[in-house]
Amino acid sequence: MADSPRSADAPVTEPPGSPEELLEQAKPYRNELLAHCYRMMGSVHDAEDLVQDTYLRAWKAGDRFEGRSSLRTWLYRIATNACLTAIEQRGRRPMPSGLGAPSDDPERPVVEAPEVPWLEPIPDAMFAGSCGPTDPASVVVGRSSMRLALVAALQHLPTRQRVVLLLRDVLKWRAAEVAELLGTTTASVNSALQRARAQLEQVAPVEEELTEPTDSAARELLDRYAAAFERSDVTAIVDLFKEDAVWEMPPFPEWFRGRENIVRLIGAQCPIGRDEGLMLPTRANGQPAFGLYSLREDGVHRPFQLQVLTLRKGQVAHVGAFFGEALFATFGLPAQVSAQEAAALRR
Repeated sequence: MADSPRSADAPVTEPPGSPEELLEQAKPYRNELLAHCYRMMGSVHDAEDLVQDTYLRAWKAGDRFEGRSSLRTWLYRIATNACLTAIEQRGRRPMPSGLGAPSDDPERPVVEAPEVPWLEPIPDAMFAGSCGPTDPASVVVGRSSMRLALVAALQHLPTRQRVVLLLRDVLKWRAAEVAELLGTTTASVNSALQRARAQLEQVAPVEEELTEPTDSAARELLDRYAAAFERSDVTAIVDLFKEDAVWEMPPFPEWFRGRENIVRLIGAQCPIGRDEGLMLPTRANGQPAFGLYSLREDGVHRPFQLQVLTLRKGQVAHVGAFFGEALFATFGLPAQVSAQEAAALRR
């Protein structure tokens, strides 16, 4: 695979002396390539596999890298092509709200749909680098480009529109570079970008309305939220959600809109009794998140669901509650928490 014309993001890279040297030079780009593959695929595990594939392809093609573009641009070309092939084979990864209307019966038992390849959250620690704020890598993996709602919306774009939007608006590639990668015209790229932007405007969160947990009021809200779920205090939970809040919980296809429906759902179907929950804070998709544990008969707290929160104007606007113990390992959360450890964590 020949490298593309020079990108605007970095100067021309001198060709390395060997494929091994190329891989060494490519190491700093791993986190942002992972973020790019995740935005394309909607899956942490797919993204990790594709980054590995990207580096393998780069190693095999290292003697053909002539330095006519930056190494970073060349790697992104390889990663994007790998993602395009994977999408053809695996399809898109939706959230429940992308499959149909909300449920109107929170008391009706929900049924898993394990056959659906659901969207997965990604830990901030996997894409956040140690670069300074002016470094291109920091811009590329900025929190706004990793938001759960945005990644979910990307899954509904036709594949080429998804590629165009990410390369043009996130990576800041020139239209001519994107056209060369996709084997199309600049006019076609610009048209695809306009259509993709128009569709995202209907579903992506409005950035200025989002609340960051660094704000003291937001931190207090998160503390109240965690305490309410640990106590299974439905009355306290009511005040935390916006009137039109959304709750969805892969792998269950049912989803719920409205504070009243969410509270009824939790009250009717959450098996965690009063003071039987434990919330461990984490970060996912640039957003606050919690690993919710339930107390079992043996006195040990075990994983129940991973909740990713969207805060807007001082309340919870959206919760993606993901089931699956494997996610807890991905986020570096413990597989179990003893009663003594739980008591210490609550102090």
